[in-house]
Amino acid sequence: MTFLQRSGGQIAWLILSLLGMAVSIYLTFVHYQGAPLVCSTGGLIDCESVLSSAYSLVPGTAIPITIPGLLWFIVSGGLALLGWQFRPGERRVLLAELVWAALGMLSVFYLVYAEVVALHKICAWCTVIHVTILVMLLLAVVQWQGASDDEAELEEEEEEQPSLPAKQG
Repeated sequence: MTFLQRSGGQIAWLILSLLGMAVSIYLTFVHYQGAPLVCSTGGLIDCESVLSSAYSLVPGTAIPITIPGLLWFIVSGGLALLGWQFRPGERRVLLAELVWAALGMLSVFYLVYAEVVALHKICAWCTVIHVTILVMLLLAVVQWQGASDDEAELEEEEEEQPSLPAKQG
């Protein structure tokens, strides 16, 4: 397996992390600056209603939920860099990404529930983040399975290679 094949998933993970960071920074800026949102208002798609609701804050605080989201994407980007530059195909990094993405999905489930059930509104920007995390989880699963397949292939190759006879001196 070439370096690019081993690291392609990490590059994709990094790009998705950067996308998530960009959207999180934009939404944090909108929250603190009161800047107008580039999103429809009224109807089912209503970013303003979602982002001004109690669900847009970390429970019990005045911290916008975009801050922990930004931190989540920063950690994700760090994991991608670790896997890409230092440990391509390393199972521990892939496992960390898989667990991290699963934790991210737990947050997504809560936030989508809040949007759909509690608020009856959808935030398009939030959906971009939710879909990004879902894609990252799917990518982590595929990478994890690929690493398992690679290990099995290596074990088979090692078993198939004949051992060299010892040199007689």
